[in-house]
Amino acid sequence: MTAMNDLKLTTATACGSSTAHESAAAQVAGAATYVDDIAEVRGTLHAAPILSPIAHGRLRGVDATAALALPGVRGVVLAADIPGDPILGAFAHDEPIFAIDTVQHVGQVIGLVVAETVMQARRAARKVVLDIEALPAVMTVHEALAAGSFVLPPVRVQRGDAAGALARARHSLQGKFEVGGQEHFYLEGQIAYVLPQEQGQWLIHSSTQHPGEIQHWVAHALGREQHHVRVECRRMGGGFGGKETQSGHLAVWATLAAVKFGCAVKMRLDRDDDFMITGKRHPFAYDYTVGFDDDGLITGLQLTLLANCGFSADLSGPVADRAVFHSDNAYFLGDVDITSYRLRTNTQSHTAFRGFGGPQGVIAIETILGDVARTLGLDPLDVRLRNLYGITDRNVTHYQMPVEDNILQPLIGTLAESANYRQRRADIARWNAQSPVLKRGLALTPVKFGISFTATLFNQAGALVHVYTDGSVMVNHGGTEMGQGLHTKVAQIVADELGVSFARVLVTASDTARVPNASATAASSGTDLNGRAAQFAARRVRDNLAAFVAGLDGCGAGAVSFAGGKITSPACTRSFDEVVKAAYANRIQLWSDGFYRTPKIHYDKTTLTGRPFYYFAYGAACTEVAIDKLTGESRVLAVDILHDVGHSINPAIDIGQIEGGFVQGMGWLTTEELVWDAKGRLATHAPSTYKIPTAGDVPAHFNVALWPEANREDNVFGSKAVGEPPFMLAISVWEAIRDAVASARSGAVQMDAPATAERVLGAIGSS
Repeated sequence: MTAMNDLKLTTATACGSSTAHESAAAQVAGAATYVDDIAEVRGTLHAAPILSPIAHGRLRGVDATAALALPGVRGVVLAADIPGDPILGAFAHDEPIFAIDTVQHVGQVIGLVVAETVMQARRAARKVVLDIEALPAVMTVHEALAAGSFVLPPVRVQRGDAAGALARARHSLQGKFEVGGQEHFYLEGQIAYVLPQEQGQWLIHSSTQHPGEIQHWVAHALGREQHHVRVECRRMGGGFGGKETQSGHLAVWATLAAVKFGCAVKMRLDRDDDFMITGKRHPFAYDYTVGFDDDGLITGLQLTLLANCGFSADLSGPVADRAVFHSDNAYFLGDVDITSYRLRTNTQSHTAFRGFGGPQGVIAIETILGDVARTLGLDPLDVRLRNLYGITDRNVTHYQMPVEDNILQPLIGTLAESANYRQRRADIARWNAQSPVLKRGLALTPVKFGISFTATLFNQAGALVHVYTDGSVMVNHGGTEMGQGLHTKVAQIVADELGVSFARVLVTASDTARVPNASATAASSGTDLNGRAAQFAARRVRDNLAAFVAGLDGCGAGAVSFAGGKITSPACTRSFDEVVKAAYANRIQLWSDGFYRTPKIHYDKTTLTGRPFYYFAYGAACTEVAIDKLTGESRVLAVDILHDVGHSINPAIDIGQIEGGFVQGMGWLTTEELVWDAKGRLATHAPSTYKIPTAGDVPAHFNVALWPEANREDNVFGSKAVGEPPFMLAISVWEAIRDAVASARSGAVQMDAPATAERVLGAIGSS
């Protein structure tokens, strides 16, 4: 399925090798501990949420009499039980911990029932009687825009004179479409286990991408200082952005219950409640007017982005900002006017999801270019190539960041040739002319994705490296492991820095008591930040050892080298273990901290101009699909990907991320449909109604190759981030389906995403 011809499975160093995931053996054996596997202390209670059945209403009362009468029930926790601030400690300070006077969406948590077992708590929660006076609800972005319902003010980014350019354009086109949200559907649901410690301290085991934020939120809710709260996370069973902020809610809720009842409390959501409570990828609606010449070159663009943020801000500001940043994708936009509306609706508060607004921006311009190509009767790839960023001119983004590491032209050209794009396009045209029912489509789309947190302050990381007297190494850093291989890559980096084998390095659980104030593991920057911080920490220990050996052998420290478990000077070679023991006996420091802050980045949050990203990651995908005109069913037939990860630290892990990201993106655009009814109830809240891709949806022809160049910026091992950029390669599936639909009808293709069978059939129409 994957082309790995050029990958070296073993090398002299750990980095560059397809080393197995550090937890793989334990996971296969069922011995890898997740939060729900932690042995429960005696007296642990369990909490279950009391959910609003109303999308918007005035909360007049909560009657828990029936719930309290059930066996095993200890009590309830409501807003009145919060000792600190009843509003979450998020930056917008606009989301209550528990509903206070009003409810804002179906599934909003009003309080908890606490009982001796999980099932007792869940059954009792459903017995709580709520007195809610229904109020009018806002369910769509169009209703919200008409009502002036915003979670944050609109943002506008302009360059040149878009209105004038459109008036002068040889051709112009207007269009509207919508893209749905997406459920994270992590294998391990949201969970927190809270243990009381001595002197008013609390230990929280959380499945979270951001232990530091949980520490802050819990302390804020308790009215205590942060050092009273310790948060630990060894691993997650998936995150995808859904555990960046949303995991904090459970930690706060469970801690409040633990404080009230004076004992350990665990809270784990079942899948249905997880769907109903937690935020999704932001659904977007688009309205555009584009001007272009006879060759499809964009000469002017007005684009409106309507982001459905749900009932509170959460991370909607930076998500919507990134959608604006990525509305160019790989293309130079000279005269452009982009307006972003951040709209409040009575749904779950939408949140981070792989790509963090980037996919919602990229799909806008790719859809526009597909429409332009069909209007002119041109090959969509030729239109895309015509609009690419240039190397020496047309190389500055609409937010004023120069594109200095542009490899788009050679990368796309290489993929088009290896995937035989031109010949296949001709073959598909012949097929479609002869096939009345099954139609095929082909699309090759690129990705240019900026790497860094758009909130500049998060681009920092810390790490600790300890070398023990037997030569073994322990690493702790601020990042979290959600299955993506971060700990594996960090261990590889540290192993190479100290010249020891990968097996000698152990990465331990993320812990706020070890590395404070750590940023979320998000924005694809986990390895960039934490890997570099760990490398710097290891380098300090190595420098200490080098200076010690230099003193023994009468040479300069620069002449001492570390490799293969040996430390070599011009005088002799010693084992790493031997030097470590001797260094300890001579009172040499064998541990150190490391800190890293991303260089070069800056931007004005008011105007959204500057350099928000350290570098760009690039890629391209060529996808072939087939659709059935009679049913609307679609199938992905073949995928070829060429993706840029710089010098890969771990090729097997990187290819796995590319494959997984693509398939997840394919799900977003084909089968994963979120449906809210007129009363604000999420109808698709279980695997029976919400369809993620399965192994059967992955085509037999699924080739992935890595671009061979190193990162041109000074990044760890010359690597590039890989977590999020591949997700947007799946937009090639969307464009291929639209290409197939175009062959089945005349005129423009009008379709919203996801391209479900129903929507494909509707787009084909009666032709």
